[in-house]
Parts: sequence; C-alpha cells; structure tokens
Amino acid sequence: MAAVSVAGTAIGADSVMARALAILGSAGAGTSNIANLSINGVPIPVTGDPNQTIYIPGGLVVIDEQQTSATSTVVNALHVTVYGVADVVIGSATAGIY
Repeated sequence: MAAVSVAGTAIGADSVMARALAILGSAGAGTSNIANLSINGVPIPVTGDPNQTIYIPGGLVVIDEQQTSATSTVVNALHVTVYGVADVVIGSATAGIY
C-alpha cells in the first residue's frame, strides 16, 4: 500500500485511477477506482457515489470528485483539502470538447 501524508493526515491506497469522458451534444461522465483506501490507518469504504465526502481534522477528503459542464468533465479520484494549509489532488482526468 502506498501512502501520502497531507498536513499530518496519512492517506493510503493500493491503487488510484480516474477516468473522464466528454460526449458531443450530451453530458460528460466520469468515474474513479480506489482500492483499499485508508485514512490514518482506518479503512474507508468507497461507495462509488460521486463526491463522497470524508471529514478529517481541519478539512475534508472528496472521493470521486466530479465536475461537469456542457463542454468538459473533470474527475479527481481523491481531493484532500486542509483549510489554509494544503489542497492536494491524487489521480485526475479531464476530457473536453472545444
């Protein structure tokens, strides 16, 4: 398991992947896959729902963060924010039609 520390919060996973899809004339789509996610050594179940939010001391972790518009899709597998200290994305994909 690989791990990263963000402002004192240890985040680990066996694998992290994000996918984004843009479709002409239709809404974009995205997904992410995260295997064996843990925060500070505690296993975190990944629901598969977009924008699953886990609160951590001083911030939050968004799992499968998805932002879509008429022309693009952005998917961040993990987005860790510690307010005023860190803003880290792990695994990101962007697709667009211009």
